[in-house]
Amino acid sequence: MEGQAAGFASTWEPDTEFLTVGAGGNARRIAFLRGAPLQDGGKPGIVWLGGFRSTMRGEKAAYLHQASCASEKAFLRFDYSGHGESEGRFEDGTIGRWLEESLAVLRELTVGPQILVGSSMGGWLALLVARALSGSGESGRLHGMALIAPAVDFTETLIFARMSKAERAELKADGRWLRPSRYGDGPYPISREFLEEGRRHLLFGGSIASHCPAHILQGMQDEDVPWRHALTLVEHMHGDPATLTLIKDGDHRLSRPQDLARIWAAVEGMGG
Repeated sequence: MEGQAAGFASTWEPDTEFLTVGAGGNARRIAFLRGAPLQDGGKPGIVWLGGFRSTMRGEKAAYLHQASCASEKAFLRFDYSGHGESEGRFEDGTIGRWLEESLAVLRELTVGPQILVGSSMGGWLALLVARALSGSGESGRLHGMALIAPAVDFTETLIFARMSKAERAELKADGRWLRPSRYGDGPYPISREFLEEGRRHLLFGGSIASHCPAHILQGMQDEDVPWRHALTLVEHMHGDPATLTLIKDGDHRLSRPQDLARIWAAVEGMGG
């Protein structure tokens, strides 16, 4: 199946639709794309959770959407508020706000069990979604998850812990820090509120439950989310089946044809 999946080209895009999340002054329209019709519960659907500052039209999301539709599987992708085609300012975003949107999309736009495919920050959000669904008795919505370089607790362990004294002084004085980007789309404004709110959602303090089988794919040349971060995650996942695939020459984005094929194979391996 890997050879077949690698042949899909990102040429077709469905029409953009919108879902309103929140009420009153907190309401925002969340843009989403879907292909195959909603499932009736016979097959699991697939939901894409993108990374920090990425959009639903990124290469991995578009590739997986077309692969899913070619295999007649439901696929849903969306932009968090402040990202892509959704309303809101990026600077107003928090982990809790994007978690609320992820839960709303899953609950209102999908039918039957789903496979969550979370990339970078989306991997953290996938696990937070699982925790929230377990707390509300909705774990049956989860069939599996594929986590791509999951940036669990990244606000604390991968941003704040790496900041220099000068950068922390800038954050304290200005209320925000402009974080450089190696991808030419920065700098990213990181606010004190964003980091402080992120502490409400940290997972590494105890056992982490996915409430479904999880397959983690991690590049060993990843400079944003070190591969040992994925090992730490697996060490905390005590009660659920978890598979870790380390890609020796893989970077953070894992968007090469062979990487995309691996991701699709992981999804298909869960019955997706």
